[in-house]
Amino acid sequence: QVQLVESGGGLVQFGGSLTLSCAASGFTFSTTTMKWYRRPPGKERELVASIGGTSGSTNYADSVKGRFIISRDNTKNTVYLQMNSLKPEDTAVYLCNARTSIWHNWWGQGTQVTVSS
Repeated sequence: QVQLVESGGGLVQFGGSLTLSCAASGFTFSTTTMKWYRRPPGKERELVASIGGTSGSTNYADSVKGRFIISRDNTKNTVYLQMNSLKPEDTAVYLCNARTSIWHNWWGQGTQVTVSS
């Protein structure tokens, strides 16, 4: 019953902006740390940003720090990733992640972001 559904991806020019959304259901969203990962073509998946449940603290990969903002709306069970000053190296499938316990780690299907040069 756990579902993570990403949306908002697309094609954007160098320097442009996009905001991704991840709609969550099937677990207690407000207390769960949410994360955005990305998988560039032909490369390993990497952590982009996280936001705590109880703490609300945010963390970012050095490559996106100052350009991306992660946020959440607990009334809508949705986590967002605002992406600014996009670069071609940001091109990837972006994935929403939630770990609800040591035994349960959940992933969305992903949404494609393509940044043209």
